[in-house]
Amino acid sequence: MSLTPMPTPILFIPGFMQPASAWSPVADRLDEPTALLEHGQHWFEGRLAEIADAGEGAILAGYSLGGRLALRAALREPERYAGLVTVGATAGIEDPQARTARAEADERLASWVEAAPIEDVVAIWERQPLFADQSEQLIEDQRPGRLAQDPVELARLLRSAGQGVLEPVWPELLTFELPWLAIAGARDEGYSSAARKIAATAPNAIARVVADAGHAAHLQQPEEVASLIADFR
Repeated sequence: MSLTPMPTPILFIPGFMQPASAWSPVADRLDEPTALLEHGQHWFEGRLAEIADAGEGAILAGYSLGGRLALRAALREPERYAGLVTVGATAGIEDPQARTARAEADERLASWVEAAPIEDVVAIWERQPLFADQSEQLIEDQRPGRLAQDPVELARLLRSAGQGVLEPVWPELLTFELPWLAIAGARDEGYSSAARKIAATAPNAIARVVADAGHAAHLQQPEEVASLIADFR
């Protein structure tokens, strides 16, 4: 008698200023067992510990900041996880000057965020150029989750897990053997290039670019992203 293998679970990790439910449009379309990680910690090591606790044996799926965290969790303990999916994420800023400039910009933003009302923080955040291609309805749909955030915790997260703070890990990808699906929206040119570079660097990584999507491909084209994840598994 042959035994049917158990399906591999997927742990979904949200981006900056997002609740776990931001991944629901994708998770709800999958037949596999899924879990949405609602973070209680708001600093780099705290979030990596939460991923380790919730994600053992699972495929880690992270968006933007969540993708950066998922990658570093998987690099730290590759034997703990079954695979990796990233949406709109990269392995870090390689140029030292650009990384320093980003770190300084993130520190200025963190200093403002921790002293500002959350309504002001959200109003500025949702109008940044990275999200310019998102519909007004999509922006409105995300607003309640963003307004539920604590500005002090957001500032702490920026200071410990911002793109300028984290060292790039591109060299480590050369020996990173977990299966990896790197997704990016076609209109998100920087992250589309990063996804292709990931696929060219990590031995078992593939890149998929989603048409008619920008940085938040999982929200703009959830059916396509769910299909890509289902096929990847």
